[in-house]
Amino acid sequence: MGEPTQLKDEGNKHFQAGEFDQAIECYTKAIKVCKDKKALAVIHRNRSACYLKKENYSNAASDASKAIDVDAGDVKALYRRCQALEKLGKLDMAFKDVQRCATIEPKNKTFLETLRRLGAEIQAKLKTTFSTDSRVQNMFDILLDEEMDKDKKEKAANNLIVLSREDAGAERIFQNNGVQLLQNMIETGKPEMILAAVRTLSGMCTGHKARAMAIINMMGVDKICSIMAVDNEEIALATCNLFQCINDSLSGGDKRDYGKEASLVLDAAKDLKSILLSLLEMVASKKVSSHGRDQALNLLCKNVPRREKKEKDNSRSLFTIDNGLKKILKVCGQVPELPDQLPMTENTQLIASVLLNKLYDDLKCDPERDNFRDICDDYIKSKIDPNNMDKTIHAINTISGLLQGPFDVGNALIGHQGIMEMMVALCGSEREVDQMVAVEALIHSSTKMSRATFIITNGVSLLKDIYKKTKNEKIKIRALVGLCKLGSAGGDDYSLRQFAEGSTEKLAKQCRKWLCNPQIDARTRKWATEGLAYLTNDADVKDDFVEDEMALKAMFELAKSKDKTILYAVTCILVNCTNCYEKKEIIPELVQLAKFSKQHVPEQHPKDKKDFIEKRVKRLLKAGVISALAVMVKADSSILTDQSKEMLARVFLALSEDPKDRGTIVAQGGGKTLIPLALEGTESGKVKASHALAKIAAISNPEIAFPGERVYEVVRPLVNLLHTDRDGMQNFEALRGLTNFAGFSEKLRVKIVKEKALADIENYMFEEHDQIRQAATECMCNLVSCKEVQDRYLEDGNDKLKLLVLLCGEDDEKLQIAAAGALAMVTASQKKLCTKMTKVTAQWLEILQRLCLHDNPHVQHRGLVIVCNMLGSDDSELTKQLIESEMLEILTIIGKAADNPKRQEPIDAARACLVKAMDLGLIKPFSSPS
Repeated sequence: MGEPTQLKDEGNKHFQAGEFDQAIECYTKAIKVCKDKKALAVIHRNRSACYLKKENYSNAASDASKAIDVDAGDVKALYRRCQALEKLGKLDMAFKDVQRCATIEPKNKTFLETLRRLGAEIQAKLKTTFSTDSRVQNMFDILLDEEMDKDKKEKAANNLIVLSREDAGAERIFQNNGVQLLQNMIETGKPEMILAAVRTLSGMCTGHKARAMAIINMMGVDKICSIMAVDNEEIALATCNLFQCINDSLSGGDKRDYGKEASLVLDAAKDLKSILLSLLEMVASKKVSSHGRDQALNLLCKNVPRREKKEKDNSRSLFTIDNGLKKILKVCGQVPELPDQLPMTENTQLIASVLLNKLYDDLKCDPERDNFRDICDDYIKSKIDPNNMDKTIHAINTISGLLQGPFDVGNALIGHQGIMEMMVALCGSEREVDQMVAVEALIHSSTKMSRATFIITNGVSLLKDIYKKTKNEKIKIRALVGLCKLGSAGGDDYSLRQFAEGSTEKLAKQCRKWLCNPQIDARTRKWATEGLAYLTNDADVKDDFVEDEMALKAMFELAKSKDKTILYAVTCILVNCTNCYEKKEIIPELVQLAKFSKQHVPEQHPKDKKDFIEKRVKRLLKAGVISALAVMVKADSSILTDQSKEMLARVFLALSEDPKDRGTIVAQGGGKTLIPLALEGTESGKVKASHALAKIAAISNPEIAFPGERVYEVVRPLVNLLHTDRDGMQNFEALRGLTNFAGFSEKLRVKIVKEKALADIENYMFEEHDQIRQAATECMCNLVSCKEVQDRYLEDGNDKLKLLVLLCGEDDEKLQIAAAGALAMVTASQKKLCTKMTKVTAQWLEILQRLCLHDNPHVQHRGLVIVCNMLGSDDSELTKQLIESEMLEILTIIGKAADNPKRQEPIDAARACLVKAMDLGLIKPFSSPS
């Protein structure tokens, strides 16, 4: 018995030292070797206490139960099991245990208090449960009653959706035969009933693995897919959200501790695989509506590729490629003008291209990429048939889809013998659809200048020929876009123009003409926007374009349409017009060297200088660019890629450069539009969006710029800009934004503290750069009214208070105002800091006197408030020291001064100090002789 006792004692020591993991290890070893039942019960009871501390409530309850099995009257074990069961939500069982404890020890106050509290909680829960049960049943009765009033049905549906979003409500719906009743609602076939049912199911599946699995098995994946396949955009989107909630819950979104019941929640891999296969079936099925297909592709884009490249498992992508790549290629190859095609929206084929790109990017090695290319190659070969032109243009359109996705794969296919010749032959075909498909493929194949040599040498004459000969506007505009693309191959390099002087302006003028023509269909006008996306690399073109308000407004209207394929082109135009693309730093020495060695040196166009860019920004804002951007950012589609989000963030940053324009941005809803861009996307995009947010936050009323609860979402992006790897301007703007927020409300101050911003703000108070140091001090001045910040100043072992005192002694007036303001507020709230202030530096009195004698009344007022706080600090030694110093003379001179509106605040503060000194008996009132 010596060894288990020794291990138990060792465990007890670890427990008392707060080393719970080591204690559990010792108790576990003791349990393995202990043979005595009573001793074993004690060890189990002790280990139960450790598990409680570790918040592992399932194990805590299990160990306590083992101790109770040996001794049913073990009060410690009973109470520990009660605590664990309460945390697990099993209130009735916890109540029984504490009831037994109170019976054994009726005078124990802890047991009696717990008994009372649990009793009250159980009563409240029962009341809620019964009322919820009846409410749920009542809602279903209203919804399934054919004769019920429409308004009542709508209200019941909304209540059901709201109830399903709360865990308790979702559980009540589930327990009351809710899934079957929701299926009955779906079977009615009425869109509003289906929507309500699907949204309720989404709420029930959110964050609950067991319930999500039960719902899948009760309804069946095929049934849910059939709902998403209906030709109704709202229903397709709601069902897509349901699938997303199920996927999140099954793949790690549920953080509950199920304890012993975890074994009952089956492995979700089978269900996830079943969902993936069903979505791939939907992609190429003719029975699926256009909206259903879009949502199936969106779900695959979101959930198949790895979210982080650090994750090692890319098996979902490999499985999708093996089982569904040909289905996705089939979507890319569809030609809407031909008969017997899949139902598609304007966005379907571009979403399919985005998915192909994501799958290809997710591959980790050459054999995986070779397999992807081989499947694509086999698919194209199987479709090319000289005797069947419809199949052939399907193959060419598939290559177009690949060129818009994984460009390298599409480019390799174009290089295959006969493909380019076939595209050229199709350009000369009599059928307009053949010409259209071929011209689009030519346009997409010239995406990368370095690899577009063949197109640049052969394509220009070919496209010019088509442009001149064709009478079909649709083909004419596509040929023009091809010419625009080839003409802009030099980017913004003025010296690398492909066409003669004035040619690009003529092309742009024609594009603008088409863009503004309401008689032309939206899809064709979209191509005019594509052309301008390339041509606006030329500064003359972008300057003319922003002058054309009709063209700008026509483009913004297109950007707001349901066709999201236009997003990228519009974004490119805005990036070009605001010159916010990534610019390479030009080093003068290297330019000279390049000229000497006769290498090409990029030249800046005169109209790409700062004053021209500023004028273009003003024009864009006047034409309503912010409302268009707001719609573009809201696009819930895979087409809005992380790269597109980064470009939009760049545009916002360029638009918010001038403080005078920020009011316009806020008025048109730009503030809240920036929030999602700052929270998701590429790292560079998030930083740019956060910087734009900081510029707006620094000078706007937070309630107006970010209405409702949105303002609290802005704090994190601003705090992220304080990191030392950000540049000085970003740090400065973020500090100004946080200063404005901190001065607005206590809730915002608490949020800033919770986001762990204090350490960074304090570091910047040491900064050598004057403006950053001032901004950090001003931010701290607004934060010191927060209790948690005051506690940091009360802590020993740091120089926080010393820094504030020393900053009051600096020569910069704005810095003095901020530091003295912070010191005045913190000493008013915490009297202990008045005494502490005198101990952190020997210069405190000299600095305080300088503040009180300052020429600036704002600095002087803050200094006198600090003196007033010190006189009311309950430290008699300190008050005596102040009055015996020259401070009394300073206070007397200021206090005796005549009233002066410009300096009234310091005069009143000095008089208040003198009154306090009299009240303390340190000075006597002056009395004139009778």
